[in-house]
Amino acid sequence: MSVNVDTVYQRVLAILNKEQRGFLTPQEFNLFANQAQMDLFEQYFYDVNQFGRMHGNDTEYSDMLNILNEKIAAFATDATPSQTNGYFVLPDNFYRLGTVLIGNKQAQRLNRNEYKTVINVPLAAPNDEFPVYVENASGYKVYGAIEKTTGVTFEYVKKPTTVEWVGTNVNGIPLYNSVSSVNFDLHPSEETELVIKILELAGILIRDLSIYQVAAGEEAKNTQQEKS
Repeated sequence: MSVNVDTVYQRVLAILNKEQRGFLTPQEFNLFANQAQMDLFEQYFYDVNQFGRMHGNDTEYSDMLNILNEKIAAFATDATPSQTNGYFVLPDNFYRLGTVLIGNKQAQRLNRNEYKTVINVPLAAPNDEFPVYVENASGYKVYGAIEKTTGVTFEYVKKPTTVEWVGTNVNGIPLYNSVSSVNFDLHPSEETELVIKILELAGILIRDLSIYQVAAGEEAKNTQQEKS
């Protein structure tokens, strides 16, 4: 599931051009499109935290927490991390870490001080049944009975793919190239929100406060409806 980048681009252009309020180049659109996509994506995690504190409902298709988790689940993946200078390092598309596994055993996260404490307590020291991992600026160390250098899996949420609208020049006019373009990774239901957010940014670029105000107003209305 994804949102077609050309559909969003054409909708944005149509709104901007309706009252001759300026033109958005493909380069400007791509910049704003990626900013809008990341804004919406990052908001998922704040909203999960908020809706997780609220009483849900029993309607299968309208429980906001379930909807948000479904949207995030599309980005859930796993990888066998590589090592650099003795540390496991995160994949390039990493956004948020979920679970660290050694084989099929889930490792517990400890900070450096906690690890220094538990290794000196025989009953609390990590082992292959109860592994741990420690994070620092260089990466991750994973411990079972001994420090692990293989057999480690990171389950994590990846970042959305970078969006790009690519046009092929035909008689001086850029025409949409579906082969080279990259669509939004977000759920199809986000199409309208993407248009609104890109219009907000475009309104700032072309110094048209009315465009920004209308788009911001639509965003605020949608947010209120979701959280009411």
